[in-house]
Amino acid sequence: MSAIPVADDVLDPDVAVLTVAETAKTIKASENKVRQMLRDGQLIAVRRNGELMIPAEFLNDNGPVKGLSGTITVLSDAGFNRTEMLRWLFSKDDSLPGVTPINALRTNHGTEVKRRAQAMAF
Repeated sequence: MSAIPVADDVLDPDVAVLTVAETAKTIKASENKVRQMLRDGQLIAVRRNGELMIPAEFLNDNGPVKGLSGTITVLSDAGFNRTEMLRWLFSKDDSLPGVTPINALRTNHGTEVKRRAQAMAF
């Protein structure tokens, strides 16, 4: 089994994060499934006090927010590491609906978020 990639904790302290167990309960999946999602790049985790933590904004009741895993893939293809992805997803951008890329994804503006992520690759 491969190690779970972890981003540096560049999140503001007020960003809500969930443990793997809390994430599993939220999306109604096993903890192993959550760890697999982290390995597969569907989610990004940070380590706080030795524990894997996932931003709550990455989730809805059905799993990761629609468009998140595709955006992570685009950013990865553009050469971003997990820390840079996390920083970009939570960076303020007044030109986006929702003000940050993750909020734009949560409000069904995934196409615009992915378009910007692709543009950064060139």
